[in-house]
Amino acid sequence: MKCPFCGKDDTRVIDSRPADDNASIRRRRVCDNCGKRFTTYEKVETIPLIVIKKDSVREPYNRAKIEAGVLRACHKRPVSAEQITKIVDSVETEIFNFEHKEISSRVIGELVMDKIKNLDPVAYVRFASVYREFKDVNTFMDELRNVLKKEEEGIITDATDKNIPLLKKE
Repeated sequence: MKCPFCGKDDTRVIDSRPADDNASIRRRRVCDNCGKRFTTYEKVETIPLIVIKKDSVREPYNRAKIEAGVLRACHKRPVSAEQITKIVDSVETEIFNFEHKEISSRVIGELVMDKIKNLDPVAYVRFASVYREFKDVNTFMDELRNVLKKEEEGIITDATDKNIPLLKKE
Protein backbone atom coordinates (compact mmCIF):
# COMPACT_ATOMS: atom_id res chain seq x y z
CA MET A 1 0.00 0.00 0.00
CA LYS A 2 1.37 3.39 -0.96
CA CYS A 3 1.82 5.95 1.85
CA PRO A 4 -0.49 8.96 1.33
CA PHE A 5 2.12 11.25 2.93
CA CYS A 6 5.43 10.40 1.26
CA GLY A 7 4.29 8.19 -1.63
CA LYS A 8 6.54 5.24 -0.80
CA ASP A 9 5.09 1.73 -0.85
CA ASP A 10 6.96 0.53 2.24
CA THR A 11 3.97 0.28 4.60
CA ARG A 12 2.88 -2.43 6.98
CA VAL A 13 -0.29 -3.30 8.86
CA ILE A 14 -0.10 -2.73 12.62
CA ASP A 15 -3.77 -3.39 13.50
CA SER A 16 -6.80 -4.98 11.78
CA ARG A 17 -10.39 -5.13 12.96
CA PRO A 18 -13.85 -5.60 11.46
CA ALA A 19 -15.82 -2.51 10.50
CA ASP A 20 -19.31 -1.73 9.19
CA ASP A 21 -20.94 -4.78 10.83
CA ASN A 22 -18.26 -7.10 9.45
CA ALA A 23 -18.84 -5.84 5.90
CA SER A 24 -15.29 -4.47 5.73
CA ILE A 25 -11.95 -4.54 7.53
CA ARG A 26 -10.32 -1.46 9.01
CA ARG A 27 -6.51 -1.57 8.87
CA ARG A 28 -4.09 0.77 10.65
CA ARG A 29 -0.86 1.05 8.73
CA VAL A 30 2.50 2.67 9.33
CA CYS A 31 4.94 3.88 6.71
CA ASP A 32 8.43 2.48 7.25
CA ASN A 33 9.89 5.46 5.36
CA CYS A 34 8.29 8.49 7.09
CA GLY A 35 6.81 6.81 10.18
CA LYS A 36 3.34 8.29 9.71
CA ARG A 37 0.22 6.24 10.36
CA PHE A 38 -2.94 6.02 8.28
CA THR A 39 -6.11 3.95 8.02
CA THR A 40 -7.38 1.91 5.08
CA TYR A 41 -10.59 -0.04 4.61
CA GLU A 42 -10.90 -3.29 2.72
CA LYS A 43 -14.21 -4.62 1.45
CA VAL A 44 -15.38 -7.20 -1.03
CA GLU A 45 -15.94 -5.77 -4.47
CA THR A 46 -19.36 -6.66 -5.75
CA ILE A 47 -20.57 -6.41 -9.29
CA PRO A 48 -23.63 -4.17 -9.43
CA LEU A 49 -26.23 -6.21 -11.27
CA ILE A 50 -28.67 -4.55 -13.65
CA VAL A 51 -31.85 -6.30 -14.76
CA ILE A 52 -33.07 -5.66 -18.30
CA LYS A 53 -36.87 -5.75 -18.27
CA LYS A 54 -39.10 -6.89 -21.16
CA ASP A 55 -39.58 -3.27 -22.27
CA SER A 56 -35.76 -2.77 -22.31
CA VAL A 57 -35.85 -0.61 -19.18
CA ARG A 58 -32.88 -1.25 -16.92
CA GLU A 59 -33.13 -1.31 -13.14
CA PRO A 60 -30.97 -2.51 -10.24
CA TYR A 61 -31.38 -6.14 -9.21
CA ASN A 62 -33.82 -6.53 -6.33
CA ARG A 63 -34.06 -9.85 -4.50
CA ALA A 64 -37.35 -8.78 -2.92
CA LYS A 65 -39.05 -8.89 -6.33
CA ILE A 66 -38.16 -12.56 -6.80
CA GLU A 67 -39.33 -13.33 -3.25
CA ALA A 68 -42.62 -11.50 -3.83
CA GLY A 69 -43.30 -13.41 -7.05
CA VAL A 70 -42.56 -16.79 -5.48
CA LEU A 71 -44.63 -15.92 -2.39
CA ARG A 72 -47.60 -14.93 -4.58
CA ALA A 73 -47.35 -18.15 -6.56
CA CYS A 74 -47.14 -20.26 -3.38
CA HIS A 75 -49.95 -18.45 -1.54
CA LYS A 76 -52.14 -20.99 0.32
CA ARG A 77 -50.02 -23.87 -0.94
CA PRO A 78 -48.22 -26.43 1.24
CA VAL A 79 -44.87 -24.69 0.77
CA SER A 80 -42.81 -23.59 3.77
CA ALA A 81 -41.03 -20.28 4.15
CA GLU A 82 -37.77 -22.25 4.27
CA GLN A 83 -38.48 -23.82 0.87
CA ILE A 84 -39.24 -20.39 -0.60
CA THR A 85 -36.00 -18.99 0.82
CA LYS A 86 -34.06 -21.94 -0.64
CA ILE A 87 -35.55 -21.29 -4.08
CA VAL A 88 -34.74 -17.57 -3.97
CA ASP A 89 -31.21 -18.29 -2.67
CA SER A 90 -30.67 -20.85 -5.42
CA VAL A 91 -31.88 -18.49 -8.15
CA GLU A 92 -29.77 -15.66 -6.76
CA THR A 93 -26.66 -17.87 -6.63
CA GLU A 94 -27.14 -18.88 -10.25
CA ILE A 95 -27.68 -15.26 -11.31
CA PHE A 96 -24.49 -14.04 -9.64
CA ASN A 97 -22.50 -17.06 -10.87
CA PHE A 98 -23.08 -15.81 -14.43
CA GLU A 99 -20.78 -12.91 -13.49
CA HIS A 100 -22.48 -10.54 -15.91
CA LYS A 101 -23.18 -6.90 -15.14
CA GLU A 102 -26.58 -7.13 -16.84
CA ILE A 103 -29.12 -9.93 -16.97
CA SER A 104 -32.47 -10.23 -18.69
CA SER A 105 -35.57 -10.54 -16.54
CA ARG A 106 -36.50 -13.38 -18.90
CA VAL A 107 -33.50 -15.41 -17.69
CA ILE A 108 -34.44 -14.76 -14.06
CA GLY A 109 -38.04 -15.76 -14.73
CA GLU A 110 -37.00 -19.02 -16.39
CA LEU A 111 -34.72 -19.88 -13.46
CA VAL A 112 -37.55 -19.24 -11.00
CA MET A 113 -39.96 -21.33 -13.07
CA ASP A 114 -37.52 -24.25 -13.17
CA LYS A 115 -37.21 -24.16 -9.37
CA ILE A 116 -40.95 -23.77 -8.68
CA LYS A 117 -41.81 -26.56 -11.12
CA ASN A 118 -40.07 -29.04 -8.81
CA LEU A 119 -41.65 -27.56 -5.70
CA ASP A 120 -45.39 -27.36 -6.35
CA PRO A 121 -47.25 -27.81 -9.66
CA VAL A 122 -50.02 -25.35 -8.74
CA ALA A 123 -47.50 -22.67 -7.73
CA TYR A 124 -45.66 -23.33 -10.99
CA VAL A 125 -48.78 -22.79 -13.11
CA ARG A 126 -49.62 -19.64 -11.13
CA PHE A 127 -46.15 -18.22 -11.66
CA ALA A 128 -46.07 -19.25 -15.32
CA SER A 129 -49.45 -17.66 -16.00
CA VAL A 130 -48.21 -14.29 -14.80
CA TYR A 131 -44.64 -14.58 -16.10
CA ARG A 132 -45.57 -15.83 -19.55
CA GLU A 133 -48.59 -13.52 -19.71
CA PHE A 134 -51.06 -16.16 -20.85
CA LYS A 135 -53.37 -14.39 -23.29
CA ASP A 136 -56.20 -16.90 -23.28
CA VAL A 137 -57.52 -20.09 -21.72
CA ASN A 138 -55.95 -22.26 -24.45
CA THR A 139 -52.44 -21.11 -23.57
CA PHE A 140 -53.19 -21.79 -19.93
CA MET A 141 -54.55 -25.24 -20.75
CA ASP A 142 -51.47 -26.09 -22.83
CA GLU A 143 -49.26 -25.37 -19.82
CA LEU A 144 -51.55 -27.43 -17.56
CA ARG A 145 -51.33 -30.35 -20.00
CA ASN A 146 -47.54 -30.18 -19.84
CA VAL A 147 -47.63 -30.28 -16.04
CA LEU A 148 -50.11 -33.17 -16.01
CA LYS A 149 -48.02 -35.12 -18.51
CA LYS A 150 -44.92 -34.74 -16.32
CA GLU A 151 -46.92 -35.76 -13.23
CA GLU A 152 -48.06 -38.92 -15.02
CA GLU A 153 -44.46 -39.73 -15.89
CA GLY A 154 -43.42 -39.13 -12.26
CA ILE A 155 -41.03 -36.35 -13.28
CA ILE A 156 -42.16 -33.74 -10.76
CA THR A 157 -39.87 -34.09 -7.72
CA ASP A 158 -39.62 -32.28 -4.42
CA ALA A 159 -37.49 -29.15 -3.91
CA THR A 160 -34.88 -30.90 -1.80
CA ASP A 161 -33.33 -32.40 -4.95
CA LYS A 162 -33.42 -35.94 -3.55
CA ASN A 163 -35.25 -37.20 -6.65
CA ILE A 164 -38.16 -38.32 -4.50
CA PRO A 165 -41.27 -38.15 -6.66
CA LEU A 166 -43.68 -35.56 -5.31
CA LEU A 167 -46.52 -36.81 -7.45
CA LYS A 168 -46.69 -40.39 -8.64
CA LYS A 169 -49.06 -42.14 -10.96
CA GLU A 170 -50.45 -45.10 -9.07
